[in-house]
Amino acid sequence: VTNAWGAAIGYSRAVRAGNFVAVSGTSAAGPGGAVCPGDAEGQTREVLSRIAAALAEVGAALEDVVETRVFLKRMDDWEAVGRAHGAVFRDLRPATTLLQAGALIADDLLVEIAATAVVAS
Repeated sequence: VTNAWGAAIGYSRAVRAGNFVAVSGTSAAGPGGAVCPGDAEGQTREVLSRIAAALAEVGAALEDVVETRVFLKRMDDWEAVGRAHGAVFRDLRPATTLLQAGALIADDLLVEIAATAVVAS
C-alpha cells in the first residue's frame, strides 16, 4: 500500500511480511492542508481511520495492532490524542510510545502515528 508521498520518497503505507504488518507514520494530511486543523483529537481520529484502512488493504485489522508509536508536535496535546487513541484501542491495549517530535512534515499537522500488527495464523 502506498500514497503520493510514498511514491516520491520510496515507502509504503503498510507492508505485510507473513503475519507481521508495519504501518508507516500516518498523519491527517489532506490535499489542502491538515484535516481538522488545530484539533489534535480530530486529527488522531482521522489518522487511526487511515491506519485501519491501510491494515485492511493487507488483510489485517485494528484488532491485530500490538504497538503504536505516537509523535506529537506539542506535548500539550497528549490528553486529546490519548482520548482518541483510547476510544479505538480501549480493550485492545497495544504497547504504546507517546513522545513530542516537535516539527512534523507540515506545520498544520499535530500528530503522526505508526503501528505494528501481528495477524493470527
